[in-house]
Amino acid sequence: MLKGVTKHALLFLPCCFLLSSALGQSSNLFDSDEIMELTLRGDLKTVFKDRGDNPQYHPATLLYQADQIAIKIPIEIKTRGHFRKITSNCNYPPILLKFAKSSTLKSSVFKDQDKVKLVTPCRGDQYVIREYLVYKLYNLITAKSFKARLVKVIYQDTVKNKSSDPYYGILLEEEEQMAKRNLSRSLEKIGLRPEETQKEDFLKMAVFEYMIGNTDWSVQFQQNIKLITVDSTSLPTTIPYDFDHAGIVRAPYAKPAEELQMSSTLQRRYRGYCLPEMNQFTEVFETFNQLKDDFYSLYEGNPLLSSSYQNQTLKFLDQFYETINDPKKALKEFSYPCDRSGTGNIVIQGLKKNE
Repeated sequence: MLKGVTKHALLFLPCCFLLSSALGQSSNLFDSDEIMELTLRGDLKTVFKDRGDNPQYHPATLLYQADQIAIKIPIEIKTRGHFRKITSNCNYPPILLKFAKSSTLKSSVFKDQDKVKLVTPCRGDQYVIREYLVYKLYNLITAKSFKARLVKVIYQDTVKNKSSDPYYGILLEEEEQMAKRNLSRSLEKIGLRPEETQKEDFLKMAVFEYMIGNTDWSVQFQQNIKLITVDSTSLPTTIPYDFDHAGIVRAPYAKPAEELQMSSTLQRRYRGYCLPEMNQFTEVFETFNQLKDDFYSLYEGNPLLSSSYQNQTLKFLDQFYETINDPKKALKEFSYPCDRSGTGNIVIQGLKKNE
């Protein structure tokens, strides 16, 4: 089904999922949900082999079309990430695109970009699309989130003179750009406890991670979490990213950390801090209930998704809503961090360098 998706299929995406392409090329990369078609050209074999702890930038060219005009931008690229950068885990490593401030960019959709992450397929296009939709879910909850753009990418290796088949990828908003958009700045502070962050923002994020079945995060080690703050006197806000290990994505390689004693990513585990008084979740649950129809509309009838995955996801979300709207079930799930004999207080550090 994925290979058969065309530009015409985009016309049938839900209105909240797609901005009309009739408005022309967006002036900002993340202002549109239209799927861009990109070509990445260079000595890609050398780039993909450079997967060590300190990968180097390599010259490349990014090509795309805007209003039937071919745009060619010289850039630098390097591999990035942790799990997905390891050859045994994924065929294509994630890539960091670095743009030079040149006249080429002034009329380009990339004109405001410095560095942009490109998320690549690990085991198949469908998991990239599913992860992209998770970013769109969180965008509906708060502007304090990373914007994402779904793209179709072709790799052209100039040394081997060979092109790959088109595949889906995700362009992610740069951290500094996301912070600036929220009138904030980035903050790196290892060891910060979740209780030392903005409470309302944290609770929304932690309940969201529970909803999508993601346990692969921690504030203390900034594992798949970024921090932004208005100023030095303000509590920071937690911003989640990297959702391929979430149960809602159903990636075949995803599994919970052994320390959590969970059998599957489809098993939810709330990993916030202890709040014995459930009334502190009232406004958060109300927010999720208000957004239910918007959440479901991202999946229902989406031509980029198989019907079986749509049904599986809607049932997965049904289970979440059944929990937050049942006081007994909600108490059991969201007070779990208060159980000192359980695994609700384990902090996930993430991959070690030697893994």
